[in-house]
Amino acid sequence: MKYVGLVEYDGAGFAGWAAQPERRTVERTLAEALETVLRQPVKLTVAGRTDAGVHATGQVTSFQAETNLSPSLISYKATAILPEDVALRRCIQIAEDFDVRFSATSRSYEYRLVNAPVRSPLSRRRAIHVARELDLELLREAADLILGVHEFRAFTYTKSRHTRFARDVEVSRWEARGELLVYKITANSFLYGMVRALVGTMLEVGEGKREIAEFSRLLHGGERSEAGPAAPARGLTLVGVGYEDLDFNREANG
Repeated sequence: MKYVGLVEYDGAGFAGWAAQPERRTVERTLAEALETVLRQPVKLTVAGRTDAGVHATGQVTSFQAETNLSPSLISYKATAILPEDVALRRCIQIAEDFDVRFSATSRSYEYRLVNAPVRSPLSRRRAIHVARELDLELLREAADLILGVHEFRAFTYTKSRHTRFARDVEVSRWEARGELLVYKITANSFLYGMVRALVGTMLEVGEGKREIAEFSRLLHGGERSEAGPAAPARGLTLVGVGYEDLDFNREANG
């Protein structure tokens, strides 16, 4: 039987999602917990890998297993033995032809920053601190330019596996919650490092270091060296993966 799970984790203590030799990763940590609960080898497939330090509230993974345990009991038992910084929040059975990566129609991220003269200790793990005053209207203008189909070559690593750089962005906006600024972005898919590079470049716009016209030009191509630095990983969270027909609450609802 095939199962799909909703995974949440604090990325600060992980070297990313993907298993790596002698490194603590989300994939290896979760797989080991599932293997203990299910008493069989478990191979995880993920909707999208996250880098070291990046968090997730809406990561999605799938695996196959032969077990009499209900999906809800799988998530409960696995989370009971997982460390505090990761949890299998939901688990449901899924059709065999479901592909957790290629069935995804969208992915959504949030980037959080505290824009204030003095840093916030309680926000330090999930948000960066920017002491310099940012122009929120300029940030919002830059975010609006990102909407639609653009060529994001300037916002991914020069040496990457990507051969196509066009992506369709459905949501791109900054929200202000007092001193906390949250950037929300949803797209059909993302290039490696794309969100952090976009945020880092938008921050240059918000600080008055880069003209909005220059930012607009980069959305039609360019080199990575022409855009701004990547924003730190700790401000980024994968908040959701979209599918045509996937309801993690259906088992609980009967």
